[in-house]
Amino acid sequence: MPDLATAPVAPAAGPRPAPARRRRPRGESVAAYGFIAPNFALLGLFVLVPLVGAFVVSLQRTDGFGDGEFIGLANYGRLVTDPVFWRALATTAGFTVVVTAASMALGLGMAVLLNSVLPARGLFRSVLILPMAVSGVATALIGVLVFDQNNGILDKLLGAVGLPEVDWQSQPVPAFATIVLVTIWWRTGFNMLIYLAGLQGIGPDLHEAARLDGANGWQRFRNVTLPLLGPSSYFLVVLNVIYSFQVFDIVFVLTGGGPQGATNVLVTYAYDTGFVTRDQGYAAAIGMVLLLLAVVFAVVQWRTSRTRDLTE
Repeated sequence: MPDLATAPVAPAAGPRPAPARRRRPRGESVAAYGFIAPNFALLGLFVLVPLVGAFVVSLQRTDGFGDGEFIGLANYGRLVTDPVFWRALATTAGFTVVVTAASMALGLGMAVLLNSVLPARGLFRSVLILPMAVSGVATALIGVLVFDQNNGILDKLLGAVGLPEVDWQSQPVPAFATIVLVTIWWRTGFNMLIYLAGLQGIGPDLHEAARLDGANGWQRFRNVTLPLLGPSSYFLVVLNVIYSFQVFDIVFVLTGGGPQGATNVLVTYAYDTGFVTRDQGYAAAIGMVLLLLAVVFAVVQWRTSRTRDLTE
């Protein structure tokens, strides 16, 4: 029997070296950059260059004609003491909260119905996504046909059933309601489509397992469906909020920002400042603040969201 005390001891195995990363062939990298180069060129030409130009204009006092006078951050300092700006910001925030919450809730409800054994699902789906094929201006013109306080369809229907007519364009609350309702109608179909794609990506075995564990329909929806729709919800929140920050066409056509500034949002205020009063430096400053708000929201949502990458 060999003497274990004198047997040679094998050296301890050290940590394995990390496998060398496989380098992509140079030809593939060149081809990849070649394919994405046109997109970056267009992005720089039509997005980055105008943004830089708008920032330069925001540092000037100019009416758009001739050379502007450089005034530094004076336009941004003026925003702090401008009550119209703060009112437009509050209106934009209220519009964003109401439209985002309502259109996403309605879109989710419609998606759940269309993902079930609902008769004529194809027809209902086509009707709901039809507004996506219509431009914002055309959508607003349809809203004018419905909500016009002189010849609108809705007031005629209210009068026909004996209810009082509503001054949709003359009163602040009804005017704000018109832009909210028209925007919700326009956005619900898109939200439904994204949620429907998310629902169809959830395996039926998860619901079957929850059903076998005794979960009822609401419990399965709350504990299985909603968490797995986290990536869809994250995407829609960011997209709807950024769109609502930038809303212009529907407000401009329906109310023009009135009455008495009740529906004046940041973009319509920037438009009036830049093209009506011709204070384009101040209008550019409003636009840059709007851009900053959108970027900050997107970054905060990205950092704080726990469900954006949630999968089965």
